[in-house]
Amino acid sequence: MPESCGGRAFAAQHAKAVEPTVGTHQHRLATFLADLVPGARIIRVSQREPGQTWPSPYSRAYDERGRLITLNRAQALIAARWVTRAHPDASWDEAYDLDLTTGILRPAADAYAAADGGR
Repeated sequence: MPESCGGRAFAAQHAKAVEPTVGTHQHRLATFLADLVPGARIIRVSQREPGQTWPSPYSRAYDERGRLITLNRAQALIAARWVTRAHPDASWDEAYDLDLTTGILRPAADAYAAADGGR
């Protein structure tokens, strides 16, 4: 252990239990979307709706077990538009997952890799 100036070792710091996005616009967005889609844990957002060749805001919701939650057209469009507007720096050529418990946006490909064991 490294020693401090006084000759004593630094005490181990406990990790804070507070989520890193609490109080930020990401957390407020996640709270809003959780209210919009009860039971949802993940909102997957992309600009490509299956079956269409042109860009269009599109979203799907999944519960904590990864099961699809059916969204009506208004819910799907609202969720997709709010997420894309809140994260304009993301490359919307690919799909992203918004975790509604933490407010963190990650590429959907990361979720596939984690579910597949990183292969």
